[in-house]
Amino acid sequence: MTCADAPVFDWAMTRPRPVPDPIPALLAGYAPPPGVADEILDPVGQVRPVWQPFLRHLSGIGPEDLAQRFARGDQYLRDQGVFLRQYGAGTSTEREWPLSHVPVLIDEAEWSTITAGLVQRAELLEQVMADLYGPARLVAEGHLPPGLIAGNPEWLLPMVGVAPRGGHYLHFVAFEIGRGPDGRWWVLGDRTQAPSGAGFALENRVSSTRVFSEFYRQAHVHRLAGFFRAFRDRLIEMQGGGDARVAILTPGPHTDTYFEHAYIARYLGFMLLQGEDLTVIDGQVMVRSVAGPSPVSVLWRRLDASYADPLELDPASRLGTPGLVSALRQGRLTMVNALGSGLLETRALLAFLPRVCEVLTGGPLLLPNVATWWCGAPEARAQVAADPGRVVLSPAMTTRQPFDDTAQVTLRGQALDDWLLSTGAGLVAQEAVTLSTTPAHEDGRLVPRPLSLRVFALRTGDGWRVMPGGFARIGQSDDAGAVAMQRGGRAADVWIVSPDPVPPTTMLHVQSGPYRRPLPGMLPARAADNLYWLGRYVERTEGTLRLLRAHHARLAEADTEEVPILDLLAPLFAGRGVDPAEGIPAGLVATLAAAISAAGQVRDRFSPDGWSALADLDKTMRRMAGQVQPGDDAARATGALLRKLSGFSGLVQDNMYRFLGWRFLELGRHVERALEMALVLAELADDAAMEGALDLAVEVGDSVMTHRQRFAVATTRETVIDLLALDGMNPRAIRFQMDGIRDQVGLLPGATTAGQPSALMRAVMQAHTELAIETPETLGTWSLRALHGRIAALSDLLTEGYLR
Repeated sequence: MTCADAPVFDWAMTRPRPVPDPIPALLAGYAPPPGVADEILDPVGQVRPVWQPFLRHLSGIGPEDLAQRFARGDQYLRDQGVFLRQYGAGTSTEREWPLSHVPVLIDEAEWSTITAGLVQRAELLEQVMADLYGPARLVAEGHLPPGLIAGNPEWLLPMVGVAPRGGHYLHFVAFEIGRGPDGRWWVLGDRTQAPSGAGFALENRVSSTRVFSEFYRQAHVHRLAGFFRAFRDRLIEMQGGGDARVAILTPGPHTDTYFEHAYIARYLGFMLLQGEDLTVIDGQVMVRSVAGPSPVSVLWRRLDASYADPLELDPASRLGTPGLVSALRQGRLTMVNALGSGLLETRALLAFLPRVCEVLTGGPLLLPNVATWWCGAPEARAQVAADPGRVVLSPAMTTRQPFDDTAQVTLRGQALDDWLLSTGAGLVAQEAVTLSTTPAHEDGRLVPRPLSLRVFALRTGDGWRVMPGGFARIGQSDDAGAVAMQRGGRAADVWIVSPDPVPPTTMLHVQSGPYRRPLPGMLPARAADNLYWLGRYVERTEGTLRLLRAHHARLAEADTEEVPILDLLAPLFAGRGVDPAEGIPAGLVATLAAAISAAGQVRDRFSPDGWSALADLDKTMRRMAGQVQPGDDAARATGALLRKLSGFSGLVQDNMYRFLGWRFLELGRHVERALEMALVLAELADDAAMEGALDLAVEVGDSVMTHRQRFAVATTRETVIDLLALDGMNPRAIRFQMDGIRDQVGLLPGATTAGQPSALMRAVMQAHTELAIETPETLGTWSLRALHGRIAALSDLLTEGYLR
């Protein structure tokens, strides 16, 4: 074969073939509605550069792996106790937090433009607030209608002329924004009353980073911790000198944002207070703590202003504290934000802000409003009448979120003109909003869904700072109104992506000088009360479960339905409101519900693991109720519930810091266990009790193994009384509980004054001494009932001295 006959080698075959871009396949079928802007696709239909790395990463995740990742993010939220309170017809229910797992990505350069507009707007709202509660030039010069201000329920007359301590009315604000069809961002609403959602934004971030952990670590996404650290530091700066504290004021656990209040309080390290925790003494706001009144100088208010002070604002409010307005007048308190700032949320005010901005700042809004017309003005009515199909109407004074309280205009012609003339002052018209879409993962693919963002800004010593991210709401359908969480919308994280690495930020304080351990915070009396009753209700639940297990075990072992010894337990069940014939009785479920209610009042002081353990126990118990049959079925079920309850108790014992809160929790457990054991022994260790009663007492007292080890004899009254009443080494004995009560009360504030014990301490010492000198022979049934009464009296003294 000649060289000419040799095969020709194709060098092109050695070149690597280009890898096809996976993004087109991932976005197959992804089609935003015509005329609607999209977050992934630019105006010419190309994928925005900021999205491309994420979409390539997403395309490389298989369906099963992606489902597991989504489940991991959801499980984190469940473990943390994040939920959405859904309101219906006169009722509310809790449902799982509706997370849309795909984050919203925004380029850093575009975000800078948004930030500049929001900083300008925050300062503008500050100036408007200062004018309306000060010289009122905007009204006097005709820039704002007098009726829109004076007739507004959010304009608080007692706050007129009250200059805020520190000089600023607004410290923490939020804005609802959306992208319009032209690609520009618009402000849909201002939130200045008590903006919520920052804590949920933080939880969304943690959850989304667990879903896309590998990508997030190498993506240049701005972190949120620096924003919260700046806010914490600013609040601490505002508290001034002395021993005054910063606190967060919440309306309580029945509000739909209470989880966020508790989470933010834990995250920032501030007290979470309710109105009843506070009192005003000589113009100074004080916390009712177990150590006596303690001053507060900064309150981050998370309830509407009108509820804050029933003395000068809404007299029907049960959420506020009488005298708060007086403290503000005297300059003894900084309120974040100032009372009366809800006025700035008025929807009709959006119609005037463009002109007001030019008057106060000399320039236009950098980030415009959605087009708005107050129908009290003739030219606005004419605009609406000329094209009623392009607007929606809502009450002029409403402060609700965008898309709430809106309605299409159905009248036309003269009927519309007459209606607007007669009712126009109470109406505001806004251009019907067409929101941009962003991807949501549904049924295994990406689909475009309407998007609105809530963005937060805080005032620092250097001016306003905008959170590099926010709280996104994603619609469940193409309807823009469906982005509201109460209407089925979902939440999503917002990633602000930089082309360059972003500096790491944490909540850690930069230490200057030697480290000094900070003192533990104060304990409000209400929190102490709930911790005390949490301990009691948990212990009562355990005691009831042990009684039920003993009852049903003997019922299962019996050859007949008549088991005489069980009659001895009847008084103990009756005292607890429990009917053992129900298997898992409703009274037991109610007792655990009371424990969860008490724990819910102190969510900021309760670990997520502890809360999850209680919630899991409650879920299991409710599932069993009505299904478990008396006898062996109920005995096994109560055993399983006892093991779950032991898990919760172990978490508390191992993880809770040994300060005042833990002491009151322990006191509740000791008091309840001592009361229960005194009654059990009075019934089952009576001289006239039938055979088997003593064994039953030892079983209910969870001391069967201990009795066998300590006494090489069968149960006698002496051995049972010694073990369950007088043995300080047995954690089930009354003496052990009295030792604990004595020790914990002795460490409470005010237990002794100038060497003299308090009334509670004296009563504890007397009860402890009287029990310590008892013997099995002298501690009879009458003495046990008397001891029960003395322990109950100790509980009353504790309540009188610390919990009111």
